Amino acid sequence: MTTIAIGLALAAAVLHGTWNVLVKVSGDPMGTFRRATIVAALVTTPITLAAWLATGRPGLTPAAAGLAAVSAALELVYLFLLSAAYKRGELSVVYPIARGSAPLLAVVAGIGVLGERLAPGQLAGVALLLLGILAVTVPQTSGRATVPALLTGVSIAAYTAVDRVGVRLSTPWLYGWLLIALLATGLAITMWVGARLPRPHLESSVVVAAAREPVTWSQGAVIGIFMWSGYLLVLVALSIAPLSVVAPVRETAVVAVAVWGVWKLRERKGAPLKLFGASATLLGVALLAL
Repeated sequence: MTTIAIGLALAAAVLHGTWNVLVKVSGDPMGTFRRATIVAALVTTPITLAAWLATGRPGLTPAAAGLAAVSAALELVYLFLLSAAYKRGELSVVYPIARGSAPLLAVVAGIGVLGERLAPGQLAGVALLLLGILAVTVPQTSGRATVPALLTGVSIAAYTAVDRVGVRLSTPWLYGWLLIALLATGLAITMWVGARLPRPHLESSVVVAAAREPVTWSQGAVIGIFMWSGYLLVLVALSIAPLSVVAPVRETAVVAVAVWGVWKLRERKGAPLKLFGASATLLGVALLAL
């Protein structure tokens, strides 16, 4: 089952890296998140209703529903922090810091708080995986994006730990739908309130250009499908494998996104360390799968 969970987490990593690239190049991260999540909620609701009726109307315990609400609140904070980081820094700076700082906290939570245990080989895999992510992250630790990116990592670790418990108290796809619906509602409310508050001065010509060309609903739909398909894969993986295995594997997208930043966006700083990190990460994933 661990091998299946790792495969699901790797697939989620591909989707996660892809939508982050799309959000960054959109120029309007928060607007993109709002549209993507609302579309995802609208699309998944009838599908979930049909599945719910077809499977005998499974229920959600109050504890699972409460954890979904806590996770949705944490993910709302995560989206705001990630949006702020993307407005202040480059993709290859923000993504490695945000995603690279989360696994260490997630592993600590899984082993120290939830009492999970790993075999020696898996522990070596986690160590190599974290070493690889750290090697990619170290060159990217300066600039105005650093603090919101690090806080993004904290929020990722927090909601992942909550979901690790909540998904095992319920049917994963039902828990995932509730999470999407609650987050979409929260985003709609906060964006409605934000639209009525005084707007700060736009920080760069990139943001100004993005304000003139907002993300369309069709683009938001594509990003939303990538976002929430990947996250549902993670929830299923968490239901069959320990957090300390799933969370680090999910973060392997940090390598692909960093390489994309170097290759396509010509962000050359720290390229040798990124290649070393990619090799260490792949070896770590292989050891986790044993």
